[in-house]
Amino acid sequence: MNLLASTYHPWGVVASILIATFASYVTLDLARRVQSNSGGGAVLWWAGGSVVMATGIWSMHFVGMLSFSLPITLGYSTFWTFLSWLAALAASGIALGVASAQTLNRARLVAGSLAMGAGISAMHYVGMHALDMVPGIVWDWRLVALSVVIAVAASATALGIFFWLRAMDEGKSPTRQMLSSLVMGAAIAGMHYTGMEAAGFPVGSVCRSADALGSDHLASAVALACTVVLLLALLTSQYDARVRRNTRRMEVSLQQANENLKAANDELRKRAFIDPLTGLANRLLFEDRLRHAVARVDRSVGQVASRNAEKVAVLFIDLDGFKPVNDSFGHAAGDAVLKEVAQRLRAEIRESDTAARVGGDEFLLLIEAAGSMADSVALAQRVLVSVARPYDLGTERVAVSASIGIAIHPDHGPAERIVIHADAAMYAAKAMGRNTYAVFESSMGNAAQEQMSLQSDLKNAVAKGQMELHYQPKMNGALAKFSGVEALLRWNHPERGQISPALFIPLAERFGLIGSLGDWIIHEACRQMAEWAQAGTNMRVAINVSAHQLRDPRLVQKIETTLQQHGVSPSRLLCEITESVAMEDVETTQRTFEGLAKIGVFLSIDDFGTGFSSLSYLRKLPARQLKIDKSFVLDLETSRDARAVVDAVIRLAHALSLRVVAEGVETQGQRDILLKMGCDELQGFLLARPMAARDLQKWIDGERPTGAPDFTPSVIYSELD
Repeated sequence: MNLLASTYHPWGVVASILIATFASYVTLDLARRVQSNSGGGAVLWWAGGSVVMATGIWSMHFVGMLSFSLPITLGYSTFWTFLSWLAALAASGIALGVASAQTLNRARLVAGSLAMGAGISAMHYVGMHALDMVPGIVWDWRLVALSVVIAVAASATALGIFFWLRAMDEGKSPTRQMLSSLVMGAAIAGMHYTGMEAAGFPVGSVCRSADALGSDHLASAVALACTVVLLLALLTSQYDARVRRNTRRMEVSLQQANENLKAANDELRKRAFIDPLTGLANRLLFEDRLRHAVARVDRSVGQVASRNAEKVAVLFIDLDGFKPVNDSFGHAAGDAVLKEVAQRLRAEIRESDTAARVGGDEFLLLIEAAGSMADSVALAQRVLVSVARPYDLGTERVAVSASIGIAIHPDHGPAERIVIHADAAMYAAKAMGRNTYAVFESSMGNAAQEQMSLQSDLKNAVAKGQMELHYQPKMNGALAKFSGVEALLRWNHPERGQISPALFIPLAERFGLIGSLGDWIIHEACRQMAEWAQAGTNMRVAINVSAHQLRDPRLVQKIETTLQQHGVSPSRLLCEITESVAMEDVETTQRTFEGLAKIGVFLSIDDFGTGFSSLSYLRKLPARQLKIDKSFVLDLETSRDARAVVDAVIRLAHALSLRVVAEGVETQGQRDILLKMGCDELQGFLLARPMAARDLQKWIDGERPTGAPDFTPSVIYSELD
């Protein structure tokens, strides 16, 4: 049979392949959107994606048809053209439906490929039917079969690529997606042109649809559909991908922020409830666990016979011989011993029990479900043996022992007194010769009751106005005039009279009251400085900072807020920190010192020489002053060693640009020796005793005691500022 000669416009062929590739790229992108969404979103992406994919394949087909030419006029039936698009839509819907599945098994691949291949083939041959030819098209059924096979193979390839790319990170797949689009585009084009080769047109054929949809109209429709739909789909898909990437980044950032916040909260909780040196519970955590343990015991009493009810035991442990180790070998060695003691205590108790460090060398053990008294005594004996084992400090081996007091709730009193009773028993153990234990007895209750009463009164002393600051002046050595004062806390008890700080300060530290007292001292000192300033006196006031305050992360903020509240210059406040406290936790000390120095507060190392300071740490601390401990000053007139130590400290301080204060100056001889050595400031009973603010004001106003030096306040303030 003679057939009409057909030709292809090369640019039309190229355009059809590019459209197939572009359509494949957009389709791969849409496949991601369908799979990554759920519910209504997935349905919308599936519907929109099917339309876009169908339009892309359909456009490629008719662009290929437009590049095909015969020596007769061709036209296309509108109905069959639209029907071919519907066939492409069905094939696309199947493709995206399969692509949205979680997995691609063999059955799904085969079924999906056959359905897609049938749909694409139907689109092609229905589109060919849009050419209403007389006589009809002559088909080469071998090529027709081959085109269907290519359509099925192309569908299988597309599905495989869908799942291959879906497993990749979107940021890493654009290049592979482009290569995959080229493969898919070539496969679709191959199917189309194979199908076209299968069609033969007899000589004398006439196209009866030539007047229905001409080539120009079809070209416009194809160009418009392809350009608008594919570009719109690509932009929408890319926008969705960007939104998702940004959302994921925000989720990652939020997750990281949550993790950082959790870590910060964990750190704050750790600092609030854990002893930083040993890692044991601190007093706050111990008291909280004791409260819960006692509540459980109290609930159990009455439910069972009293003798069978649960009990809670508290062991109060104080180390014997620790101070000589600390003084002889330094704080680093003392810290090592405390850490080792903590480990040994942990090893002797159960996981349900609690070990806490509540003072320098004081520990508490909380034993829940303690059993009988014999069980607690057995534990105390094991602790004694464990603590007494030697401690290896590298080149030295040292030994300490323990005195242990035992008290049991409810046998030895109510919950609020159980720790005090254990403490009283511990002191009884010390009185028995140390390195032993004692069980609380009612005869020990007098001392315990005394402590309990003092503790109760101390809690309310500030609120009742019983606390007062006394101020002891300091004298500038070179000018023989006063340069500032140190604030010293005094307790005026309504029944007991003046209570010594040596009695109530350790009590405040032991029972966690030192923090509130320290806050009151800061406020009162700043208030008094503001009052003096209004009277024309810019007085520098030194206050003592306790170990508890030093570990408070809010200390710097508290001091800064209080200074601002009273309108006091930070340079008029001098914080004195005991050397042993400063060296106990060097990192915390340095952090606090730097914070205080940053806001302009002056800093001093108190009781210098009684501890064991590392000069490298001392050099890094932003202190402005050293204060020589009174124990050295006391022996100046009689001890050559004391004079040598004091002279060395003064020279060292001056080399580090630090001023030196000597406290405890009580005789003229001590004063003369210190001035000869170049000591900058003196403080002691020889010059003035601590006095109330009103008495100091009288001295400032000119009512100078007989024989007392002139009072020209704030010499050091004017010198340094």
